[in-house]
Amino acid sequence: MRPAPKRKAEPAPVVLTPEEIALVRSLVIYEDTHILALNKPAGLSSQGGRGQVHTLDEMLWAFAKPGKARPRLIHRLDRDTSGVILTAKTKPAAGFLGKAMMGRKFSKTYRAIVTPGAPDPTGGTIEVPLRRDEAGREAFMRVCAPDHPDAETAQTRYRTLAANDVAALLELSPETGRMHQLRVHLASIGRPIAGDVRYGGALAVAGHPVPRLMLHAGALSFPHPEGGTRRIEAPTPPDMAAILAAIGLVER
Repeated sequence: MRPAPKRKAEPAPVVLTPEEIALVRSLVIYEDTHILALNKPAGLSSQGGRGQVHTLDEMLWAFAKPGKARPRLIHRLDRDTSGVILTAKTKPAAGFLGKAMMGRKFSKTYRAIVTPGAPDPTGGTIEVPLRRDEAGREAFMRVCAPDHPDAETAQTRYRTLAANDVAALLELSPETGRMHQLRVHLASIGRPIAGDVRYGGALAVAGHPVPRLMLHAGALSFPHPEGGTRRIEAPTPPDMAAILAAIGLVER
């Protein structure tokens, strides 16, 4: 999960179809006067998507009051990652939350299905530097030596929730927010996320096709503009739950 880039001038409102408005409104899992949290489905770009399909950022116009700006994304999730994504409904809330995120006061918890079984050890911390690599229009992250000129520190805590001989369900807590961090870190220990075509993930588990990247942002804790801490959770999506059931892994 990475911070959303700062917007420049607010663009003109995007015209959404009734179906798009209904879809984005159906994603709301928490709302108050300061924030709006949604359960982003896999396949929907947070920002900067290509082609004619609207991004989540553009679809936030469904919540704009007449003559007012739309809610602001505080962070992003990869297009094929599902789960909790946070927006601010006011400029002061966006500033407060942006500073809190940059100050590493957000706590993020993900779940992922990996193959071919539990990592060894079954829990711990991955501390492997990463660097950005580009091939044409595509950007990748690679593990690298700490003294590489482009090295960025990266740290991921993990623990195994359930496992068998073919796959494991992991809980992941990134301490840093590098692009594709969880995906590259897990691939680096020989446990790529199922469905992750870019980093070597399995396209089928025990004969069951994997429809997409099996990575879900299940919970987000953060300081609230009014004080205290909020924790927002998003339930495991049906496609991920179906894979878990098919391969005999029970969530705990």
